[in-house]
Amino acid sequence: MKIIVTDSYEASCREAANQLLSVVTANPQACLGLATGGTAQGVYPHLVEAYKQQAVSYTEIRTVNLDEYIGLKPDHPQSYRHYMDTYFFDHIDINPLNTYIPSGSQLLQPEITNFSRILEIWPRDVQLLGVGVNGHIGFNEPGEVLQEGVHVATLDRETIKANARFFASEDEVPKTAITMGVGDILQAGKIVLLTTGSQKAAVLKKLLTSDEVTTQVPCTLLKLHRDVTVFLDKELARQVGVSS
Repeated sequence: MKIIVTDSYEASCREAANQLLSVVTANPQACLGLATGGTAQGVYPHLVEAYKQQAVSYTEIRTVNLDEYIGLKPDHPQSYRHYMDTYFFDHIDINPLNTYIPSGSQLLQPEITNFSRILEIWPRDVQLLGVGVNGHIGFNEPGEVLQEGVHVATLDRETIKANARFFASEDEVPKTAITMGVGDILQAGKIVLLTTGSQKAAVLKKLLTSDEVTTQVPCTLLKLHRDVTVFLDKELARQVGVSS
């Protein structure tokens, strides 16, 4: 696991974007595993700017997203399809047919089957990740056991509370989501984990300063992967107790 400490969250976003851009440059037909949420949002302007500067083309790139809320239609302002269109896809030359975000508004079992099939036929060269305040990756919440493959997850109370800032009230936050399993995440060729915020310090200590792997802190399973790069700003690094 490679730990990169930057001067700021903005610098972390730029460096994480550069990791993805290096994959695109090396393989113009690569498949990118993408993430949503507040932390990942700062990455996409850099990916868009690279396209505008004609440094890259996404014409043949494929993308697969980690997850989607159950019950939100694709055009809902808080759906992850809407997020990806707004911050990335609408501003680049990607073929919409080459972008996959699971649907939370269709019959769930067929969608689980379809999501699993996409992951099989579109192996991800790199997976962008954030981490939840409780250590979740994707919507794989802490528990006695974790699911290897695509499944419907019940959101943890901490996750609902953290995501309430994107909705009018906490009551409006969906309580379930369709998500890649931990096994699916670990299938990516490379993983780029972007982190920020003092509220993440406790789980990052378990990831970065301990040898323990536990389903109670799902991000610790990233220790089992052969190529993980973690970006964190210097203030968070100080709280976690790591250096570059």
